[in-house]
Amino acid sequence: MPLYIGREASKLWKRICTETSTEIKLLEENWKYILGGLIFQYIHGLAARGVHYIHRPGPTLQDAGFFFLPELGREKAYMSEIVFTVIFLSFVLWTFHPFILKSKKIYTVLIWCRVLAFLVACQFLRIITFYSTQLPGPNYHCREGSKLARLVRPDNILEVLLINFPQGALYGCGDLIFSSHMIFSLTFVRTFNKYGSQRFVKNCAWLLVVIQSFLIVASRKHYTVDVVVAWYTVNLVVFFVDKKLPELPDRSNGGATQLLPLSKDNRENHKLLNGNSGDSTEWRPRTLMNGKSMEEGYDAANDGV
Repeated sequence: MPLYIGREASKLWKRICTETSTEIKLLEENWKYILGGLIFQYIHGLAARGVHYIHRPGPTLQDAGFFFLPELGREKAYMSEIVFTVIFLSFVLWTFHPFILKSKKIYTVLIWCRVLAFLVACQFLRIITFYSTQLPGPNYHCREGSKLARLVRPDNILEVLLINFPQGALYGCGDLIFSSHMIFSLTFVRTFNKYGSQRFVKNCAWLLVVIQSFLIVASRKHYTVDVVVAWYTVNLVVFFVDKKLPELPDRSNGGATQLLPLSKDNRENHKLLNGNSGDSTEWRPRTLMNGKSMEEGYDAANDGV
């Protein structure tokens, strides 16, 4: 038993090292896209902080979702955040599964390049939308009488650039159409739906997004229109942007050979990258000679002797 555990641990460590080497090469080629996507996350947060300065609280607008869904109240407003956190963390962990599991279809760097492209496109449209029209926020801290509903004029530009993280992100107002939480959740679930392998998990992921949609409205963090617009906007944006991007290499079909050419020195790495164990006993001559393998040729020669 200890020998088996030691052997499996050695295989896992080799797999992690091999995957890390491959991902580093991909990062060297695609770091500009990753960095650009991360920088735009800050720009999006800065824009959301800026619209808070021009937010003016007012009476909550008439909303169909508010009429049909009972209000959760302040003490249960965290429920939508729990669902969002489950979706977010589950997706992040899934994108790093090639470092651990044998079965793999994606490269971590390439999948995040794709996801960040989707997020940037959706967030760019979101910034244009919530700056076009400012609605009175339905959330508790955005209503009339709340001290957080309005922001006083900043004393310096540094106060704006720091966006008062994380309080500024948690208690923002004015950035309503369309929901940022739905952008992340729908982007993550659509990506997993395309590149994931477990149908049951995919169905559960879609169910969680539907539940999150209802919880966001029930907790009065957004109007129903913010969630509805997110549903069709994000799906359309991801659909069309995905058409423009080059398709990811499928590792289950030996796509890793393009990144790590086969040779005598890295056959084991190739098998680790594509989900095989890497044992030398699994490598056998496959060259055909007159319709027979090399092994068959050797056996016939030995029989002749």
